[in-house]
Amino acid sequence: MNHFRSFLLVLLSIALFQGCSEKKAWDLVWSEEFEYSGEPNPQIWDYELGFIRNRELQYYTNQPHNVEVGDGICVITALLEGEDSITSASINTLGKKDFLYGRIEVRAKIPSALGTWPAIWMLGTNRSELGWPACGEIDIMEHVGYDPDRIHANIHTKAYNHSIGTNKGNQIEVAEPWADFRIYAVEWFEDHMDFFMDDSLYFSFENDGAGNNDTWPFDKAHYLLINLAYGGSWGGQKGVDTKVLPLQYEIDYVRYYKPVE
Repeated sequence: MNHFRSFLLVLLSIALFQGCSEKKAWDLVWSEEFEYSGEPNPQIWDYELGFIRNRELQYYTNQPHNVEVGDGICVITALLEGEDSITSASINTLGKKDFLYGRIEVRAKIPSALGTWPAIWMLGTNRSELGWPACGEIDIMEHVGYDPDRIHANIHTKAYNHSIGTNKGNQIEVAEPWADFRIYAVEWFEDHMDFFMDDSLYFSFENDGAGNNDTWPFDKAHYLLINLAYGGSWGGQKGVDTKVLPLQYEIDYVRYYKPVE
């Protein structure tokens, strides 16, 4: 019995050592903590304006009733203006802050109702030159309100994208993800990406090593977008409920880490 117990302890020690050795150490190199009040910092954030994509119902604005910072939180609000006009906000770092490799982490509390579609995602800074999806898209978090207990991560490239039914991604089931703040993150390396919700790794995407932009456009800088859509080709698949508006999407921070050398 003592020999068996010793054997088990050795196996446990090996497993713990391997787990620790695989866990990356990270240095925080940049963050947006929203420790101010008013509009999102214009040195970091810009806005999408208007009706943008995916047949979504919302009109994106840069107005304080749709996006404002206070008490350490950036709040994006989707609301009904008049009988059928929905407004919301989509903030992004294009031309102000971009990212290449490392860990991009956002702590946020999402809304959830029939029609909501909050997201945290990235696009290649060369999108105006190459177009989508050749520029690459990294979906760190997407959630649709008609499927409330599921969080999604996806990538899109010229070879792998939803418009041709080849996109790569996965989902994680979690009870009431909207009930509290969660951490959504991607750890982005030259040869793969890992996607997390809190401490749960639930999707990895490998670089095929072909040196082909069609399958791996992720060797170039990307910028960050955070938006709250309503309805549209995915968010509106089961209908929308405008009676629940206004709804708020709360972002606590954005943090960017590089591996410890």
